[in-house]
Amino acid sequence: METSIVGVGVGITDRFRAVVEEKVARIEHLAPRAQRVEVKVTHRAHHNGRMEDDTVELTVVGKGPIVRAEAKDGDKFTALDLSVDKLSEQLRRAKDKRVDARNHPRGAKFEKGSGEISGLDVQPASAEMLRAVATGEVPVQVGSEEEPDYTPVVIRTKEFHPEWMSVEEAVDRMELVGHDFFLFVNASTDHPSVVYRRKGWDYGVISLTTQAAPEAVAS
Repeated sequence: METSIVGVGVGITDRFRAVVEEKVARIEHLAPRAQRVEVKVTHRAHHNGRMEDDTVELTVVGKGPIVRAEAKDGDKFTALDLSVDKLSEQLRRAKDKRVDARNHPRGAKFEKGSGEISGLDVQPASAEMLRAVATGEVPVQVGSEEEPDYTPVVIRTKEFHPEWMSVEEAVDRMELVGHDFFLFVNASTDHPSVVYRRKGWDYGVISLTTQAAPEAVAS
């Protein structure tokens, strides 16, 4: 398996490279179809008396979805161990899920005749809820007049190209990236949907039932 190591704000020593190669053998055992492992080490120096830390991000690229995991610590070797542990756990969960699905078939079942999806907790957003959000009936935190740009929550935004896939594929992708939810476009309905983890191997799906704009409300 090919290994790529990049340092941002930190040098990569021969000792660190040797340790990475040892860890890659563990990853290769869990992901035999992987072709490349990308290791990114980022060093940050914090102010106000805070200690410096290193973030190690692992990305496994091969046939199938990309798998990522990262960890942060004051020592890059410890951060490497933590990120490898996270990545290994994600790969094991994905493998166990595939084995469980083969031995105990269950999950989402799409009935072509009726168009119904069974086996998942599907909670589509209603048109009334969409209208309530658009018209402001649902409370939204806004800044005060004294501080128009103030917000008590730091909101990070990301934009991705839409991906059409089945519910089962979305669940697999969620497990591999180690998230609790995954946003996708349901290939069977063309509706934006989110699959999320519940307990054990149980999952839920939230879908938007309409993409039409809410009706204008007369003032």
